[in-house]
This record gives sequence, C-alpha cells and structure tokens, in this order.
Amino acid sequence: MSDHLLIERSQGVLTLTLNRADKKNALTREMYGDMGDAIAAAESDQSIRAIIIQGSADCFTSGNDVSDFIKNERTGTDSPVYRFLKAVCHASKPLIAAVNGPAVGIGTTMLLHCDLIYVAQNARLKMPFVNLGLCPEAGSSFLLPRLLGHPRAAELLLLGEEISGTRACEIGLANQALPAGQAVLDAARAAALRIAELPPSSVQLTKRLIRSGVSRTADEVMETEGDHFAKLLSGAEAKEALTAFMEKRKPVFN
Repeated sequence: MSDHLLIERSQGVLTLTLNRADKKNALTREMYGDMGDAIAAAESDQSIRAIIIQGSADCFTSGNDVSDFIKNERTGTDSPVYRFLKAVCHASKPLIAAVNGPAVGIGTTMLLHCDLIYVAQNARLKMPFVNLGLCPEAGSSFLLPRLLGHPRAAELLLLGEEISGTRACEIGLANQALPAGQAVLDAARAAALRIAELPPSSVQLTKRLIRSGVSRTADEVMETEGDHFAKLLSGAEAKEALTAFMEKRKPVFN
C-alpha cells in the first residue's frame, strides 16, 4: 500500500485520503490501484456503510501525475486507472467526496460518480482535457451533460473553464459549499456517519434505484472514452501540450 493514500476504517466508514502534498496530490497509477482495490474490498465488507474520498484541508487533487501517466500509458480496461473508475462507477455503498483547493481533471470527473459532494467555496474545479490534446474520461462525456445539460457541459469540457466550489453548487455539481479547510472534511464525515446509522439494505437499494441504468451506460462510455484517450495520448498534439504543461508546472512542484 502506497504512503500516498491513507486508508482508515472507523464507525462504519471507509475513508480514503490522498496524501501526496508535495505534488498537490497528483495521482499515480499506484494510487489509482490502491483506491480501486480499497473500494472493491468494501463491497464485501458488511461493516462498511459509506466511503469518503478526500484530500487535505488545502488540496483535493491536481489530477494525474503527468510524467507517470506518459511513462505508463493506459494499456486497457485492466489497468489501475480503470480498476478505480470501475470501482467508483459500480460501488454499492454511498460515495462521499470532500473537496478543498484544486480538483483538476479526474479530480472533478470522479465526483460525477459520488453521491454526496462537499466543496470549499473557493475550491477550483477544472477539466482541461481538450487543452491538453486529450478527451473526457471517467464517463464524463455522458454524465456531465445528463447532470448539467449540454450548454454547461460543453463550456466545462470544450473550453476547460475553471469554476469555484460555490459555482459548482449553483449548477448542481455539488451539494454544499463551505468555508475552506476542515469544515469541508467535517461535513463529509458527518454525512458518512449519518448514512452508517441507517438500514444498510435500504440505503444500497435506494442508491441502486437512483442510479438505475446510469452506471451501465457510464461503464460503456468509459470504455469508448478510454480507447480515444489512449490514441490521443500517444499523438503529437497531446505530447506537445503535455510537455508544455509539465514545464509550466515545475516551479509549482519544485
């Protein structure tokens, strides 16, 4: 298990904490694999009633670790990335997200699979796939228009516009915007504990009914997106854009 992911099981709640502060919680393949495995294991763990995914009081995630991603291009639906995406897409236990600071790329698209989302008012949500010569992932090309409508989804995906946590709540992408920091983590924890006290069969059935048909379609879309993503990632446009992105990012991480 990587030190970059902290796993806690307490009071019926599985808490996954991204713990790579020096890289703004940029996600590696190992982190994806660990998160996917932990969520999958929770499926058969009757003591777990809810799952929290969070970063620190300052940062959710800056997205993929680009250097790790380029070095280990996606190889198919059995990759660590896809294990995680499949796990969140089909999780039967409620998923709760606590978002402070940046939530870039997958940091935003994973929220589309969560049931309750608490964000800092000044959180920064952004999906710059097109800007990097790539395409949407995590089923977002299906889930985002379904949630927000086509015009807003196009604005976020085609232009890569950044929005605040407050704006995310206004357009229906999050449940509640709170003062940045511990308040966001506490709100997610309080919601998870409330769920943990409810009849588990009723909770899981209600989630399944709410998401009836959605997960299956999102699963199919993820595979299509993944094929296109892999092709774009190996292309000249993406390599040029990602190289420029990494050069721009160096002063932030060094």
